[in-house]
Amino acid sequence: MKLELSKHVQQEMERRGIPLAVLESVLNSPAQKMPEHGDVVCYQSKVEINRKPYLVRVMVNEKTAKVVTVYRTSKINKYWKT
Repeated sequence: MKLELSKHVQQEMERRGIPLAVLESVLNSPAQKMPEHGDVVCYQSKVEINRKPYLVRVMVNEKTAKVVTVYRTSKINKYWKT
C-alpha cells in the first residue's frame, strides 16, 4: 500500500528525530498493528535511535492511505502488547 506523508508528518519526523528510513521500515514491516480510533491503525516496532531503544508508533488511516502522525517513545512496555 502506498501511503501519503503530509507536511505535518514530515515536520514531526524532523522535530522528533525520526529518520525517514525508520518510518519506512515500520510501515513496510511493523512488528505489531494495533487498532486505534475509527479507521486509524497504529503500526509499531521497537527500534534503536542514537543507540537508545524506542518504540516508534505510526498512526495510519488505512481507509484513506494517509499517515496521520508518527512519534517515538521510551515507554515501550506501556504500548507493547505480548
